Amino acid sequence: MRNLTLAAPLAIALLMGGSVAAYAAEKVDLLIVDATVIDVASGQLKNGAAVAVRGDTIVAVKPTAKAKAEFSASQTVDAKGRFVMPGLWDNHVHFGGGPELIDENKALLPLYVAHGITTVRDASGDLPEQVLAWRGGVASGALLGPTIFSSGPKIEGVKPMWKGTIEVGTEAEADAALDKLQSLKVDFVKITENTLTPQLFVYTVKQAKARGLITSAHIPAAITVDTASEAGLSSIEHMGYALRLGSPQEAQIAADVASGKITGAQATIQTLASFDEATAMAGFSRLAARGTYVSPTLNGSKATAYLDQDDHRNDPYLAYIGKGLQATYAWRVERAAKDDAAAIARRHAVYEKNAALVPMLQKAGVSILAGTDAGFLNSFNYPGIGLHDELKIYVDAGLSPLHALQASVINGPRFLGHADRYGAIAAGKAADILILDRNPIADITATRAIGGVVMKGQYFDRKALDDMLKRTAEAAAHSGGG
Repeated sequence: MRNLTLAAPLAIALLMGGSVAAYAAEKVDLLIVDATVIDVASGQLKNGAAVAVRGDTIVAVKPTAKAKAEFSASQTVDAKGRFVMPGLWDNHVHFGGGPELIDENKALLPLYVAHGITTVRDASGDLPEQVLAWRGGVASGALLGPTIFSSGPKIEGVKPMWKGTIEVGTEAEADAALDKLQSLKVDFVKITENTLTPQLFVYTVKQAKARGLITSAHIPAAITVDTASEAGLSSIEHMGYALRLGSPQEAQIAADVASGKITGAQATIQTLASFDEATAMAGFSRLAARGTYVSPTLNGSKATAYLDQDDHRNDPYLAYIGKGLQATYAWRVERAAKDDAAAIARRHAVYEKNAALVPMLQKAGVSILAGTDAGFLNSFNYPGIGLHDELKIYVDAGLSPLHALQASVINGPRFLGHADRYGAIAAGKAADILILDRNPIADITATRAIGGVVMKGQYFDRKALDDMLKRTAEAAAHSGGG
Protein backbone atom coordinates (compact mmCIF):
# COMPACT_ATOMS: atom_id res chain seq x y z
CA MET A 1 0.00 0.00 0.00
CA ARG A 2 2.86 2.27 0.86
CA ASN A 3 4.46 1.74 -2.57
CA LEU A 4 1.15 2.51 -4.28
CA THR A 5 0.82 5.71 -2.25
CA LEU A 6 4.29 6.89 -3.23
CA ALA A 7 3.64 6.03 -6.86
CA ALA A 8 0.24 7.72 -7.01
CA PRO A 9 1.41 11.19 -8.07
CA LEU A 10 3.49 9.71 -10.86
CA ALA A 11 0.59 7.53 -12.01
CA ILE A 12 -1.77 10.52 -12.01
CA ALA A 13 0.74 12.51 -14.06
CA LEU A 14 0.94 9.74 -16.64
CA LEU A 15 -2.86 9.35 -16.82
CA MET A 16 -3.19 13.08 -17.44
CA GLY A 17 -0.93 12.84 -20.46
CA GLY A 18 2.29 13.81 -18.75
CA SER A 19 5.60 11.98 -18.84
CA VAL A 20 8.18 10.69 -16.39
CA ALA A 21 10.62 13.32 -17.63
CA ALA A 22 8.15 16.18 -17.19
CA TYR A 23 7.14 15.00 -13.73
CA ALA A 24 10.73 14.57 -12.62
CA ALA A 25 11.97 17.83 -14.12
CA GLU A 26 14.72 19.31 -12.01
CA LYS A 27 14.28 22.93 -11.07
CA VAL A 28 16.97 25.41 -12.07
CA ASP A 29 17.09 29.17 -11.97
CA LEU A 30 18.38 29.78 -15.50
CA LEU A 31 18.55 27.80 -18.71
CA ILE A 32 20.50 29.14 -21.67
CA VAL A 33 19.37 27.22 -24.75
CA ASP A 34 20.51 26.62 -28.34
CA ALA A 35 23.93 28.13 -27.67
CA THR A 36 27.30 27.37 -29.21
CA VAL A 37 29.43 26.70 -26.14
CA ILE A 38 33.14 27.45 -26.44
CA ASP A 39 35.66 25.22 -24.69
CA VAL A 40 38.37 27.83 -24.17
CA ALA A 41 40.92 25.18 -23.18
CA SER A 42 40.67 23.28 -26.47
CA GLY A 43 38.93 25.69 -28.83
CA GLN A 44 36.21 23.15 -29.54
CA LEU A 45 32.65 24.32 -30.13
CA LYS A 46 29.56 22.53 -28.86
CA ASN A 47 26.58 23.52 -31.00
CA GLY A 48 22.96 23.43 -29.90
CA ALA A 49 23.92 23.25 -26.25
CA ALA A 50 22.06 24.32 -23.13
CA VAL A 51 23.61 25.59 -19.92
CA ALA A 52 21.64 25.01 -16.72
CA VAL A 53 22.33 27.26 -13.74
CA ARG A 54 21.22 27.02 -10.13
CA GLY A 55 22.27 29.78 -7.78
CA ASP A 56 25.80 30.83 -8.68
CA THR A 57 26.82 27.49 -10.20
CA ILE A 58 26.47 25.74 -13.54
CA VAL A 59 24.78 22.40 -12.89
CA ALA A 60 24.79 20.93 -16.41
CA VAL A 61 25.72 21.46 -20.04
CA LYS A 62 23.65 19.27 -22.33
CA PRO A 63 22.03 19.21 -25.77
CA THR A 64 19.13 21.65 -25.71
CA ALA A 65 16.39 19.09 -26.35
CA LYS A 66 17.59 16.92 -23.50
CA ALA A 67 18.01 19.87 -21.15
CA LYS A 68 14.49 21.14 -21.86
CA ALA A 69 13.14 17.72 -20.96
CA GLU A 70 15.16 17.38 -17.79
CA PHE A 71 15.02 20.90 -16.34
CA SER A 72 12.30 23.31 -15.34
CA ALA A 73 13.77 26.81 -15.41
CA SER A 74 12.60 30.01 -13.75
CA GLN A 75 14.19 31.91 -16.63
CA THR A 76 15.12 30.75 -20.13
CA VAL A 77 17.48 32.65 -22.43
CA ASP A 78 17.46 31.90 -26.15
CA ALA A 79 21.06 31.95 -27.37
CA LYS A 80 20.45 30.66 -30.88
CA GLY A 81 23.22 31.88 -33.17
CA ARG A 82 25.24 33.09 -30.19
CA PHE A 83 28.43 31.93 -28.52
CA VAL A 84 28.81 31.20 -24.82
CA MET A 85 32.09 31.25 -22.90
CA PRO A 86 33.29 31.98 -19.36
CA GLY A 87 33.18 35.60 -18.24
CA LEU A 88 36.38 37.52 -18.88
CA TRP A 89 39.06 38.19 -16.25
CA ASP A 90 41.10 41.39 -16.11
CA ASN A 91 44.12 40.14 -14.22
CA HIS A 92 45.70 43.50 -13.38
CA VAL A 93 43.62 46.48 -12.29
CA HIS A 94 43.98 49.30 -9.78
CA PHE A 95 41.73 51.42 -7.61
CA GLY A 96 43.03 54.62 -6.09
CA GLY A 97 43.62 58.33 -6.18
CA GLY A 98 43.04 59.06 -2.51
CA PRO A 99 40.07 58.87 -0.11
CA GLU A 100 38.26 61.66 -1.95
CA LEU A 101 37.98 59.39 -5.02
CA ILE A 102 36.50 56.36 -3.27
CA ASP A 103 33.07 56.92 -4.83
CA GLU A 104 34.53 57.46 -8.32
CA ASN A 105 36.41 54.18 -8.04
CA LYS A 106 33.38 52.32 -6.72
CA ALA A 107 31.34 53.62 -9.65
CA LEU A 108 33.68 51.74 -12.01
CA LEU A 109 32.67 48.29 -10.78
CA PRO A 110 29.55 47.97 -12.99
CA LEU A 111 31.63 49.20 -15.93
CA TYR A 112 33.58 45.96 -15.80
CA VAL A 113 30.41 43.86 -15.76
CA ALA A 114 28.95 45.83 -18.68
CA HIS A 115 32.02 44.81 -20.70
CA GLY A 116 31.73 41.12 -19.88
CA ILE A 117 34.41 41.14 -17.20
CA THR A 118 33.13 39.09 -14.30
CA THR A 119 36.39 38.92 -12.34
CA VAL A 120 39.26 41.33 -11.66
CA ARG A 121 42.59 40.90 -9.92
CA ASP A 122 43.33 44.07 -7.95
CA ALA A 123 47.10 44.64 -7.97
CA SER A 124 46.95 47.28 -5.23
CA GLY A 125 46.50 51.02 -5.18
CA ASP A 126 46.10 53.49 -2.35
CA LEU A 127 42.61 52.36 -1.27
CA PRO A 128 43.34 48.79 -0.13
CA GLU A 129 40.89 48.74 2.78
CA GLN A 130 38.03 49.90 0.58
CA VAL A 131 38.84 47.36 -2.12
CA LEU A 132 38.89 44.54 0.42
CA ALA A 133 35.50 45.74 1.67
CA TRP A 134 34.20 45.77 -1.92
CA ARG A 135 35.53 42.25 -2.34
CA GLY A 136 33.28 41.16 0.50
CA GLY A 137 30.33 43.22 -0.73
CA VAL A 138 30.46 41.69 -4.20
CA ALA A 139 30.87 38.19 -2.78
CA SER A 140 27.78 38.63 -0.56
CA GLY A 141 25.70 40.13 -3.36
CA ALA A 142 25.37 43.47 -1.59
CA LEU A 143 27.41 45.24 -4.28
CA LEU A 144 27.15 45.02 -8.07
CA GLY A 145 30.54 44.37 -9.56
CA PRO A 146 32.96 41.71 -10.72
CA THR A 147 34.40 39.19 -8.31
CA ILE A 148 37.49 40.82 -6.80
CA PHE A 149 40.71 39.04 -5.94
CA SER A 150 42.95 41.52 -4.14
CA SER A 151 46.50 41.84 -2.87
CA GLY A 152 45.44 44.39 -0.26
CA PRO A 153 48.23 46.89 0.49
CA LYS A 154 51.45 46.33 -1.43
CA ILE A 155 54.82 45.74 0.23
CA GLU A 156 57.35 48.50 -0.44
CA GLY A 157 60.47 50.06 1.02
CA VAL A 158 60.71 52.96 3.42
CA LYS A 159 59.23 56.30 2.30
CA PRO A 160 58.18 55.23 -1.22
CA MET A 161 56.42 57.41 -3.76
CA TRP A 162 53.42 55.08 -3.66
CA LYS A 163 50.72 55.52 -1.02
CA GLY A 164 48.72 52.74 0.57
CA THR A 165 51.76 50.54 1.14
CA ILE A 166 53.27 48.58 4.00
CA GLU A 167 56.76 50.05 4.41
CA VAL A 168 59.52 47.50 4.97
CA GLY A 169 63.08 48.34 5.97
CA THR A 170 64.21 45.17 7.75
CA GLU A 171 63.62 41.43 7.56
CA ALA A 172 61.55 41.62 10.75
CA GLU A 173 59.35 44.26 9.12
CA ALA A 174 58.99 42.08 6.05
CA ASP A 175 57.84 39.21 8.25
CA ALA A 176 55.38 41.51 10.03
CA ALA A 177 54.05 42.73 6.68
CA LEU A 178 53.36 39.18 5.58
CA ASP A 179 51.67 38.50 8.93
CA LYS A 180 49.38 41.48 8.36
CA LEU A 181 48.53 40.46 4.81
CA GLN A 182 47.68 36.97 5.94
CA SER A 183 45.43 38.40 8.66
CA LEU A 184 43.64 40.40 5.94
CA LYS A 185 43.17 37.16 3.99
CA VAL A 186 44.56 38.69 0.80
CA ASP A 187 44.42 36.59 -2.35
CA PHE A 188 48.05 37.24 -3.26
CA VAL A 189 50.95 39.50 -2.26
CA LYS A 190 52.06 42.47 -4.36
CA ILE A 191 55.64 43.69 -4.00
CA THR A 192 57.09 46.79 -5.68
CA GLU A 193 60.59 48.19 -5.89
CA ASN A 194 60.42 51.97 -5.58
CA THR A 195 62.45 52.05 -2.35
CA LEU A 196 62.56 48.38 -1.33
CA THR A 197 66.15 47.15 -1.32
CA PRO A 198 67.00 44.27 -3.65
CA GLN A 199 68.03 42.15 -0.66
CA LEU A 200 64.71 42.69 1.11
CA PHE A 201 62.85 42.08 -2.14
CA VAL A 202 64.39 38.63 -2.50
CA TYR A 203 63.90 37.90 1.20
CA THR A 204 60.22 38.85 1.06
CA VAL A 205 59.56 36.72 -2.02
CA LYS A 206 61.24 33.71 -0.41
CA GLN A 207 59.38 34.13 2.88
CA ALA A 208 56.06 34.53 1.09
CA LYS A 209 56.69 31.35 -0.87
CA ALA A 210 57.57 29.52 2.34
CA ARG A 211 54.18 30.53 3.71
CA GLY A 212 52.43 29.24 0.62
CA LEU A 213 51.52 32.74 -0.58
CA ILE A 214 51.19 33.74 -4.24
CA THR A 215 53.36 36.74 -5.16
CA SER A 216 53.45 39.29 -7.95
CA ALA A 217 55.99 42.04 -8.32
CA HIS A 218 57.92 44.77 -10.04
CA ILE A 219 61.51 43.53 -10.14
CA PRO A 220 64.31 45.82 -8.89
CA ALA A 221 66.66 46.88 -11.68
CA ALA A 222 69.61 45.91 -9.48
CA ILE A 223 68.87 42.18 -9.68
CA THR A 224 68.30 39.86 -12.60
CA VAL A 225 64.90 38.52 -13.53
CA ASP A 226 66.19 35.00 -12.90
CA THR A 227 67.11 35.98 -9.34
CA ALA A 228 63.50 36.99 -8.68
CA SER A 229 62.08 33.92 -10.43
CA GLU A 230 64.44 31.57 -8.62
CA ALA A 231 63.38 33.10 -5.30
CA GLY A 232 59.87 31.90 -6.04
CA LEU A 233 58.13 34.91 -7.59
CA SER A 234 54.77 33.80 -8.94
CA SER A 235 54.21 36.53 -11.53
CA ILE A 236 56.07 39.38 -13.17
CA GLU A 237 53.84 42.41 -13.54
CA HIS A 238 54.46 44.41 -16.74
CA MET A 239 56.36 43.24 -19.81
CA GLY A 240 59.15 45.76 -19.35
CA TYR A 241 60.62 43.59 -16.59
CA ALA A 242 60.51 40.42 -18.70
CA LEU A 243 62.25 42.37 -21.50
CA ARG A 244 65.46 42.31 -19.45
CA LEU A 245 65.82 38.58 -20.12
CA GLY A 246 66.51 39.42 -23.76
CA SER A 247 69.83 41.09 -23.02
CA PRO A 248 73.01 38.99 -22.89
CA GLN A 249 74.32 41.81 -20.71
CA GLU A 250 71.52 41.60 -18.13
CA ALA A 251 73.73 40.59 -15.21
CA GLN A 252 76.22 43.38 -15.89
CA ILE A 253 73.47 45.94 -16.37
CA ALA A 254 71.94 44.91 -13.02
CA ALA A 255 75.34 45.15 -11.34
CA ASP A 256 75.86 48.64 -12.79
CA VAL A 257 72.49 49.74 -11.44
CA ALA A 258 73.31 48.25 -8.04
CA SER A 259 76.63 50.13 -7.92
CA GLY A 260 75.04 53.38 -9.06
CA LYS A 261 76.93 53.55 -12.36
CA ILE A 262 73.72 53.78 -14.37
CA THR A 263 70.08 54.63 -13.69
CA GLY A 264 67.07 52.44 -14.29
CA ALA A 265 66.23 54.45 -17.41
CA GLN A 266 69.73 53.94 -18.77
CA ALA A 267 69.42 50.23 -18.00
CA THR A 268 66.33 50.07 -20.23
CA ILE A 269 68.21 51.78 -23.07
CA GLN A 270 71.09 49.30 -22.78
CA THR A 271 68.69 46.36 -22.61
CA LEU A 272 66.94 47.44 -25.78
CA ALA A 273 70.21 48.05 -27.61
CA SER A 274 71.60 44.63 -26.70
CA PHE A 275 68.39 42.61 -27.10
CA ASP A 276 68.89 39.16 -28.62
CA GLU A 277 65.96 36.90 -29.48
CA ALA A 278 67.75 33.64 -28.72
CA THR A 279 68.77 34.97 -25.32
CA ALA A 280 65.20 36.04 -24.65
CA MET A 281 63.76 32.65 -25.64
CA ALA A 282 66.22 30.88 -23.36
CA GLY A 283 65.26 33.19 -20.51
CA PHE A 284 61.55 32.74 -21.12
CA SER A 285 62.01 28.97 -21.15
CA ARG A 286 63.55 29.24 -17.68
CA LEU A 287 60.54 31.21 -16.47
CA ALA A 288 58.23 28.55 -17.89
CA ALA A 289 60.17 25.78 -16.19
CA ARG A 290 59.77 27.54 -12.83
CA GLY A 291 56.12 28.35 -13.41
CA THR A 292 56.61 32.11 -13.32
CA TYR A 293 53.72 33.95 -14.99
CA VAL A 294 53.96 37.24 -16.88
CA SER A 295 51.25 39.92 -17.03
CA PRO A 296 52.22 42.15 -20.00
CA THR A 297 49.79 45.06 -19.32
CA LEU A 298 50.45 46.52 -22.77
CA ASN A 299 47.30 48.59 -23.22
CA GLY A 300 48.29 51.30 -20.78
CA SER A 301 51.87 51.52 -21.99
CA LYS A 302 50.63 51.80 -25.59
CA ALA A 303 48.52 54.86 -24.74
CA THR A 304 51.46 56.58 -23.08
CA ALA A 305 54.00 55.54 -25.71
CA TYR A 306 51.98 57.13 -28.52
CA LEU A 307 50.70 60.28 -26.85
CA ASP A 308 52.54 62.19 -29.58
CA GLN A 309 50.13 60.67 -32.11
CA ASP A 310 46.91 60.56 -30.07
CA ASP A 311 46.24 62.81 -27.09
CA HIS A 312 43.00 60.91 -26.36
CA ARG A 313 41.13 64.16 -25.88
CA ASN A 314 38.14 62.85 -27.82
CA ASP A 315 37.99 59.31 -26.42
CA PRO A 316 34.34 58.35 -25.93
CA TYR A 317 35.22 56.30 -22.86
CA LEU A 318 36.24 59.41 -20.96
CA ALA A 319 32.48 59.73 -20.40
CA TYR A 320 32.68 56.85 -17.92
CA ILE A 321 35.61 58.19 -15.90
CA GLY A 322 35.03 60.58 -13.01
CA LYS A 323 36.64 64.00 -13.07
CA GLY A 324 38.96 63.17 -10.20
CA LEU A 325 40.22 60.00 -11.82
CA GLN A 326 40.72 61.83 -15.11
CA ALA A 327 42.85 64.36 -13.26
CA THR A 328 45.21 61.58 -12.15
CA TYR A 329 46.00 60.92 -15.83
CA ALA A 330 47.85 64.25 -16.00
CA TRP A 331 50.88 62.84 -14.20
CA ARG A 332 51.96 60.59 -17.08
CA VAL A 333 50.78 63.03 -19.74
CA GLU A 334 52.91 65.82 -18.31
CA ARG A 335 55.94 63.55 -18.07
CA ALA A 336 55.52 62.45 -21.68
CA ALA A 337 55.19 66.07 -22.79
CA LYS A 338 58.75 66.72 -21.62
CA ASP A 339 60.22 64.05 -23.91
CA ASP A 340 62.27 65.19 -26.89
CA ALA A 341 62.21 63.44 -30.27
CA ALA A 342 64.77 60.84 -29.18
CA ALA A 343 62.82 60.01 -26.04
CA ILE A 344 59.59 59.69 -28.02
CA ALA A 345 61.24 57.35 -30.50
CA ARG A 346 62.55 55.33 -27.56
CA ARG A 347 59.03 55.10 -26.08
CA HIS A 348 57.78 53.69 -29.37
CA ALA A 349 60.66 51.23 -29.63
CA VAL A 350 60.24 49.92 -26.09
CA TYR A 351 56.51 49.41 -26.57
CA GLU A 352 56.95 47.66 -29.91
CA LYS A 353 59.61 45.36 -28.52
CA ASN A 354 57.47 44.54 -25.49
CA ALA A 355 54.49 43.73 -27.72
CA ALA A 356 56.67 41.51 -29.89
CA LEU A 357 57.55 39.42 -26.82
CA VAL A 358 53.97 38.16 -26.36
CA PRO A 359 54.12 35.32 -28.92
CA MET A 360 57.65 34.52 -27.76
CA LEU A 361 56.39 34.00 -24.21
CA GLN A 362 53.63 31.76 -25.53
CA LYS A 363 56.06 29.74 -27.63
CA ALA A 364 58.37 29.31 -24.65
CA GLY A 365 55.52 27.97 -22.53
CA VAL A 366 55.16 30.93 -20.18
CA SER A 367 51.66 31.43 -18.79
CA ILE A 368 50.47 34.90 -19.82
CA LEU A 369 48.05 36.77 -17.56
CA ALA A 370 45.88 39.14 -19.56
CA GLY A 371 45.56 42.34 -17.55
CA THR A 372 45.30 46.01 -18.36
CA ASP A 373 46.82 48.08 -15.51
CA ALA A 374 43.59 50.09 -15.79
CA GLY A 375 42.67 52.51 -13.06
CA PHE A 376 43.95 55.73 -11.60
CA LEU A 377 47.23 57.29 -12.85
CA ASN A 378 47.44 55.10 -15.94
CA SER A 379 46.33 57.54 -18.60
CA PHE A 380 43.48 56.57 -20.95
CA ASN A 381 43.62 52.94 -19.87
CA TYR A 382 39.90 52.48 -19.37
CA PRO A 383 38.35 49.91 -17.04
CA GLY A 384 36.19 47.49 -19.00
CA ILE A 385 36.98 48.19 -22.63
CA GLY A 386 40.70 48.16 -21.82
CA LEU A 387 40.78 44.37 -21.54
CA HIS A 388 39.26 43.98 -25.01
CA ASP A 389 41.99 46.31 -26.29
CA GLU A 390 44.63 44.28 -24.43
CA LEU A 391 43.47 41.03 -26.02
CA LYS A 392 43.53 42.60 -29.46
CA ILE A 393 47.11 43.78 -28.87
CA TYR A 394 48.11 40.18 -28.15
CA VAL A 395 46.50 38.94 -31.36
CA ASP A 396 47.96 41.78 -33.42
CA ALA A 397 51.37 40.82 -32.01
CA GLY A 398 50.97 37.22 -33.18
CA LEU A 399 49.01 35.33 -30.54
CA SER A 400 46.00 33.31 -31.71
CA PRO A 401 42.61 34.54 -30.48
CA LEU A 402 42.25 31.30 -28.53
CA HIS A 403 45.53 31.83 -26.69
CA ALA A 404 44.54 35.41 -25.94
CA LEU A 405 41.26 34.20 -24.40
CA GLN A 406 43.13 31.58 -22.38
CA ALA A 407 45.38 34.30 -20.98
CA SER A 408 42.28 35.90 -19.52
CA VAL A 409 39.83 33.19 -18.45
CA ILE A 410 42.04 30.14 -17.87
CA ASN A 411 45.38 31.49 -16.70
CA GLY A 412 43.75 33.99 -14.32
CA PRO A 413 42.00 31.41 -12.14
CA ARG A 414 44.88 28.95 -12.48
CA PHE A 415 47.33 31.57 -11.17
CA LEU A 416 45.21 32.18 -8.08
CA GLY A 417 44.52 28.50 -7.46
CA HIS A 418 40.86 28.60 -8.49
CA ALA A 419 40.90 26.55 -11.69
CA ASP A 420 38.45 24.13 -10.08
CA ARG A 421 35.81 26.87 -9.95
CA TYR A 422 36.49 29.01 -13.02
CA GLY A 423 37.70 28.80 -16.62
CA ALA A 424 35.08 26.65 -18.33
CA ILE A 425 31.40 26.26 -19.09
CA ALA A 426 30.89 22.98 -17.25
CA ALA A 427 29.00 21.48 -14.35
CA GLY A 428 30.36 22.68 -11.02
CA LYS A 429 31.90 25.83 -12.45
CA ALA A 430 30.92 29.36 -11.48
CA ALA A 431 27.92 30.73 -13.35
CA ASP A 432 29.94 33.65 -14.73
CA ILE A 433 29.07 33.54 -18.40
CA LEU A 434 29.58 35.72 -21.44
CA ILE A 435 27.06 35.50 -24.29
CA LEU A 436 28.49 36.84 -27.57
CA ASP A 437 26.91 37.58 -30.92
CA ARG A 438 30.04 36.44 -32.78
CA ASN A 439 32.77 33.82 -32.39
CA PRO A 440 35.82 35.24 -30.56
CA ILE A 441 38.00 32.32 -31.63
CA ALA A 442 37.55 33.42 -35.23
CA ASP A 443 37.88 37.14 -34.45
CA ILE A 444 39.08 38.46 -31.10
CA THR A 445 37.08 41.66 -31.54
CA ALA A 446 33.96 39.52 -31.07
CA THR A 447 34.53 39.78 -27.30
CA ARG A 448 33.02 43.26 -27.68
CA ALA A 449 29.81 41.95 -29.29
CA ILE A 450 28.16 41.20 -25.96
CA GLY A 451 24.56 40.03 -26.05
CA GLY A 452 24.33 39.25 -22.35
CA VAL A 453 26.27 38.47 -19.20
CA VAL A 454 25.56 36.03 -16.41
CA MET A 455 27.32 36.91 -13.17
CA LYS A 456 26.96 34.68 -10.13
CA GLY A 457 23.93 33.19 -11.82
CA GLN A 458 22.16 36.49 -12.45
CA TYR A 459 21.37 37.24 -16.09
CA PHE A 460 21.87 40.72 -17.50
CA ASP A 461 20.57 41.25 -21.01
CA ARG A 462 21.82 43.90 -23.41
CA LYS A 463 19.42 46.50 -22.04
CA ALA A 464 20.56 45.88 -18.48
CA LEU A 465 24.20 46.22 -19.56
CA ASP A 466 23.42 49.44 -21.40
CA ASP A 467 21.72 50.74 -18.27
CA MET A 468 24.92 50.05 -16.32
CA LEU A 469 26.86 52.09 -18.86
CA LYS A 470 24.32 54.89 -18.64
CA ARG A 471 24.46 55.01 -14.83
CA THR A 472 28.25 54.96 -14.87
CA ALA A 473 28.33 57.89 -17.30
CA GLU A 474 25.83 59.81 -15.17
CA ALA A 475 27.94 59.23 -12.05
CA ALA A 476 31.05 60.43 -13.89
CA ALA A 477 29.26 63.53 -15.17
CA HIS A 478 28.20 64.44 -11.65
CA SER A 479 31.53 63.62 -9.98
CA GLY A 480 33.21 66.43 -8.13
CA GLY A 481 36.76 65.60 -9.12
CA GLY A 482 37.92 65.31 -5.52
